[in-house]
Amino acid sequence: MWRKFLGCCAAAATIWLTSATSSMPAGGGFTRGCAARDMQIMMLIETSVISQQERIDAVRTIMHARIMCYEGYVVDALALYDTIAQRASSGWALSEQSPW
Repeated sequence: MWRKFLGCCAAAATIWLTSATSSMPAGGGFTRGCAARDMQIMMLIETSVISQQERIDAVRTIMHARIMCYEGYVVDALALYDTIAQRASSGWALSEQSPW
C-alpha cells in the first residue's frame, strides 16, 4: 500500500516540480537542485524500511523543504533535505523515537 501511495506522491511531485521549474524565472521559484534532491529523498523514503509514522513525518518535512525552496530559501531547504537523508542512513528504523 505504501509503495502505491509513495508512487502517487512521486508522480505528483514530478508533475508539480516540472511545472514549477518551467514556469519560474531563473532567479526564483523551485530550483533544479531542489527538484533533484526532492526526488532523491522521495526514492530513499520509498525504499526504506520505516514505520508509518516515520514516513508521515518524513513527507511532512519534505513538504516543508519544498515550501522553503519555492520561497527562495534554497540553501536552507537543501540542508533540510540533507538532514532527512542523514537520518535515513543512520538507521532510523532501529530507533524507538521518530527522528522528526
